[in-house]
Parts: sequence; C-alpha cells; structure tokens
Amino acid sequence: MFDDLRMRYHAALRRIRRFERREIKQFVRWIEHTRNLTHFTVLIVAPLLIAGITWLSNTVNVITFLLFPPLASGTYTLFTDPEGKYASPTRFVGGMTAGALCGWVALVFSARYLYHVPPASMTVHASEAALSILLTVLVTWSLDVEQPTAFSSALLVLMFPFGEMGNVGSFLSGFLYVVGIAISSSIVAGVFVVWRREFYERRARYLYRSTKGDDHVLVPMRGEDAEQTAMFGAKLAAAHDAGKVVLIDVVDRTAIEEAEEGIKDHTAEDESAEAEAQAADVAADRLEAQAHRIRTRMGVPCEVVVAGDGKTPAKTVLSTAREVNCDLIVAPYEERHGGLSPFVRGLFRGNVDAIAYRPGFDGNPHRKWKRVLVPVRRAGNTAHTMIDFARRLVGRSGSVSVCTCIDREAERRTTESTLADLVEAFSGSFETRVSRSSIEEFLSANDDHYDLMILGASTDRSAASRFISPPTFERMHEIDCDVAVVHRG
Repeated sequence: MFDDLRMRYHAALRRIRRFERREIKQFVRWIEHTRNLTHFTVLIVAPLLIAGITWLSNTVNVITFLLFPPLASGTYTLFTDPEGKYASPTRFVGGMTAGALCGWVALVFSARYLYHVPPASMTVHASEAALSILLTVLVTWSLDVEQPTAFSSALLVLMFPFGEMGNVGSFLSGFLYVVGIAISSSIVAGVFVVWRREFYERRARYLYRSTKGDDHVLVPMRGEDAEQTAMFGAKLAAAHDAGKVVLIDVVDRTAIEEAEEGIKDHTAEDESAEAEAQAADVAADRLEAQAHRIRTRMGVPCEVVVAGDGKTPAKTVLSTAREVNCDLIVAPYEERHGGLSPFVRGLFRGNVDAIAYRPGFDGNPHRKWKRVLVPVRRAGNTAHTMIDFARRLVGRSGSVSVCTCIDREAERRTTESTLADLVEAFSGSFETRVSRSSIEEFLSANDDHYDLMILGASTDRSAASRFISPPTFERMHEIDCDVAVVHRG
C-alpha cells in the first residue's frame, strides 16, 4: 500500500516538474519579445516604485500625493519605451521639476499681482492655469526638457494646500512641493537608469538562449559540401570562448559492405565485425584530417565521433548530439524531389537547434562572411537566434542587414520599430530595411550584395500555415550567395 502511494507521489512530482519546465520555457520565449519585456517590467517595477514613494510621502512631509499622477504616467512612459524620445532621465526629472516650478511661479504671481490675495486663499482661475502652461512650454522648450508630465505637474501645483503645513509659510510650502517633485522623479529616474544599463541593454546576454549556448557544434560529414559546412560550423563555435566542434560520420551498411569485399579469410561473423571496424577506422581517419584543418584554420577545438547506423541518420545524429553535449547541429543542406531530404527534415523535427547550410552556386568556398542578410517575419526567439548567428559570423568588422517585407505602407512605422527593437539588443553594425516588394523579389534582387542569407525554417508555424504560405527557403532556389536555414529546437 505504502509503495503504491509512494509511486503515485513520485509520478505526480515528475508531472509537476515537466509542467514547470514547459511553462518556464514558454515564459522565456514570451519575454524575449522586447515589448513583452517592457510591459512585464512595468507590471513589476511601477507598482513597487509608487508603493515606495507612497511610503516615503507618508514618512516625510516633503512629498505630497498630488505629484503621484504625473509620476505614475512618467514612470510608464520611461519603462515602456526605454529608447524613445522621452526616455531621458534628465528630461524626465528636469521636465517635471520645471513644470512644478512654473506652476508655483504662476500661482504666486497671480495671487499677488492679479487677484491681490494670499496664495493660501487662492482658487484655481483660468488665467493662472493658462499662465502656468505658458511658462511650462517656454521653459521646457528653451531648456530642451519637454516632457508630457511637466504639464500635469504644472497644473497640480495650483491645487496644492498652501498654508496647511503647520507654521511653514506659503512660500516655503511651494518650494517644498517643487523639491518633492525633484526627489520623487529622481528616484524613478535612478531606478530606470540602472535597469536600462544593467539589464535592458544587456537583455541578449540574459534572455536570449543562443547568446549563452549554441557554442558546441555537431557537424554531420555528409555529401559534397561537408567540408564547407564544417568550416561554417567552426566559425560559429569560434565566436564563443567555450566553443568547440564535433565532427560525426555515420557508418552505414554501404560502407560496411565495401569493407567486406576485401576480407575473405575469416568466418562470416568475424568478417562482419572486422568490416565494421575497418569502416569505422576509415571514417575516423577522414574525420581526423578534417578536424586538423579546422583546428589550424579556425583555432577552435575539434573532436571526432564515429557512430553506428541507427533507425535513421537524423535520429542517430540527434541522439549523438545529446550524448556529446552539443547544443547546435550544422548540417549540409540536402534536397530530394524538390523539397528537404528526409535527413534534414528529421533534424528540423528534433529538439536541438539546427542549421542547414548551403554554399553559393559560384563554386568559391567561403571562409569569411562579412555581409549577412537576415530576413525576419516577426520578432521572437527565432529572429534573435538568426541575428546572433549573423553577429558571430561577421565579427567586429562586418555588417548585418535585418529586413522584412510589408504589404501596406501603413505597416512601415510599426515594422521599423520592431526591427529597431530586434537589433538594439546586440552590439555591432546593423542596417534595417523595410520593403514593399515580395520576399522572393527582394532576396533575388539583393543576393549578390551579401555573402550569406540566414533564413528561418518556419518550424514554429503550424502545418496548415506552412501549407498556405511555404517557408521562404523552399521558394528560393536561385539565390547566388550562401544560405543558412535555422531551426530552433
């Protein structure tokens, strides 16, 4: 009885852990989107900041609750658009403080010279409200601290309860209101500066999985393009200090039968075992020669693995990748009957990141890729991975162009903003391009300007979506430059 309960308990724990891992993985992919990240930050940071300032306002009398509306709206503006026009700590603090100061000056001036009453007995009049806004416009414009929240802080000071702070005079009360605005906005601006510098601008390092991994590269040595594919994989691995390359060759039945032809002096069982050993030795020697070239030319550690023929070559490669701790597979691009070969298709169904690499048709093997084009359909983890791979390949002296195609001109602004969010998380030289032409026309017209195009495998889309709109790489058979098709596992 107790054994049965214990088994059920452990089974429930395993299901909970699987659920947690799946949910965490989905959350990480969701938060990789820059807009999701900024909104999630507002969800967490804004309430905590306002709660802290509320506690401070209840502790000291310098900060009044009247400043909270412009402070809350300004906080939202800062964290939801960290690279926008108003995402400047100086503009934020200076604008709010200048607005409060202008409102205070307008109130004192109106009370003394227009209505001839003490500020404490003033009610809000149209003339003082107009004067407050006029002064705010002039001051913020001349000091280049224009901020929407400056106008709300300028108007709220007109409702400040002067004369209700003990024995403190009206003049000092207004001054304290301005000081409270400066202090509270400085707190928000300080938190924003730290968050933007230490996390937001480095989000590729913290959130994007490919920037922390994909440095142990497994390369199946298949077909005529195997050597160029191995060099391509080595270039990706060399970008990380912990990078390494593992070359794999699968000894299939054909190789064993070729080895058996030269063995005639043993029994059938001994002949088969010796043929397998000879085929493995031949494959290992071939791999070691290529591994030596990679170590010499690319300066990256390189190992070799010879695997037996499993159920399918793709499953053998995927299982080997897990066994040798590789998180990226770079395989030669293969076609059959106008579509992907079963081997590449099998890799794209696995849970390991994979790239299918196809050299250009010019016949000149590349060792360097300095101009890379990355067409993206939308923001997401696949787009981030493709951009990261492009940055690794071009190094410090190359350039990456990130492009997308739109159907209507009304989509241009939103698309440009999306591309800016994608590239600003990475260091290096970038170009963003938005085109009204179809993706096929755009790539065909620009392929001779680039050394490499990095395309998505569209394996994150449903089968129905891929049937209606086939992946871009399946429609581009005449691209002259090198092509890399990326699958996220």
